[in-house]
Amino acid sequence: MRTFDQAGDAERTAANPADIPSVERRAAEFTARRRGILRRYFHRHPRIMDLVVVAAYLLAGSGVFLNGNFQSNLAEHVVIVLASATVLMFRRDKPLAVLVIVSVFEILNIAVVPTASNMGVSIWFSLYAVAIRYRTVISFALAVVSAIPLAFYMLFLYQYPAEFLTDNGPSAAASTVISSVVILLANIISAGIGASVRRSRTHEAELRQWAVRNSQLASVAERNRIAREMHDVVAHSLTVMVALSDGAAVVVKKDPAKAAEVLDQLSQTGRTALADMRRVLGVLREGAGPNRSPQPDHADMGALIEGFRQAGLPITFSQSGPPVPDDPALALTVYRIVQESLTNVLRYGTAVSRVQVSVVNRLSEGELSVRVSDDGHGTLNESIGTGRGIVGMRERAGIFAGTVDAGPVPRGGWTVEAVLHPAEGP
Repeated sequence: MRTFDQAGDAERTAANPADIPSVERRAAEFTARRRGILRRYFHRHPRIMDLVVVAAYLLAGSGVFLNGNFQSNLAEHVVIVLASATVLMFRRDKPLAVLVIVSVFEILNIAVVPTASNMGVSIWFSLYAVAIRYRTVISFALAVVSAIPLAFYMLFLYQYPAEFLTDNGPSAAASTVISSVVILLANIISAGIGASVRRSRTHEAELRQWAVRNSQLASVAERNRIAREMHDVVAHSLTVMVALSDGAAVVVKKDPAKAAEVLDQLSQTGRTALADMRRVLGVLREGAGPNRSPQPDHADMGALIEGFRQAGLPITFSQSGPPVPDDPALALTVYRIVQESLTNVLRYGTAVSRVQVSVVNRLSEGELSVRVSDDGHGTLNESIGTGRGIVGMRERAGIFAGTVDAGPVPRGGWTVEAVLHPAEGP
């Protein structure tokens, strides 16, 4: 634990994959509620929506039967309309191919039946499907391109029906120009509606992805917080208990009374560790109430120092400057940094004759420094540490825009110094 490489290794915790489908489902349910009953039904049954589109197209093509003009090529008209309707059933799967085919059918239809009432309708549905699938630039470009053949036919080959002309109205030439412009505008409007729906769907998908990512980050943050608390509780308590048990084994034969005191301290440390474990695990229980054991604060610092003294560390504690701000988060951060530093000394240090713990509140500079130093030589096997303790201290200090420096000193020993900025805390 006292190597810089290990201290630099960050703890990485993956989010529980089982949580992700639940988040996606809730996001999908929220999106579905925004659609309304009718849109939600068609979204769940797309083929029924395709049938509705075909029915609307057939209804538009039936106008030729309503005007009573049966001298036209009605058989050819019916064949073309039915063929176009069949092709439109595949607009969702092959929008570009459907657009090309119905564009050809539209030319044939207007050539066979000049008074057809469904001129350009199939192209509108096809352009909508294209705009749903492809980018806005592509869909608008195709809207213009698909209007060119029909507009060309209207301008140069189409014979405007005499019954559509009036004495006070525009001439046949002017009417064909107007019709060509209307065809172009109708195509652009169809593509625009499709592009708008596509943007809405893209936005909804981005919201769902954001919800999933946010859930992942929240899960990682919570799991890391719990893991950090578990590490602090377990590493500290077990280290102290091991030191106390070793001490009791040494003095049990020479001084049974002293051994009894050490064993009593060992029992008390175990009970405290068990209570801390229950408090930390309590946050994992769904519906756990707010009445949990309080977190350690400045008032527990004396008990923490005394516990390490009982475990064999020669500690001197000093605190200078104004009183430390009454902030539970700041108090917990200071407590955990001191606890982890002393645990490292007890766990890894050898030949330790002096341990100094100092807390300095520099009110003028807005800083609070915590320093723990010892004169030990370090364990012979430094690779047994995981580096999570130092990482955890840096994470806690980061809450208050602080830093933690840990490492050996030239004259021997190990020093941990944390600088916190209470005013920049949560």
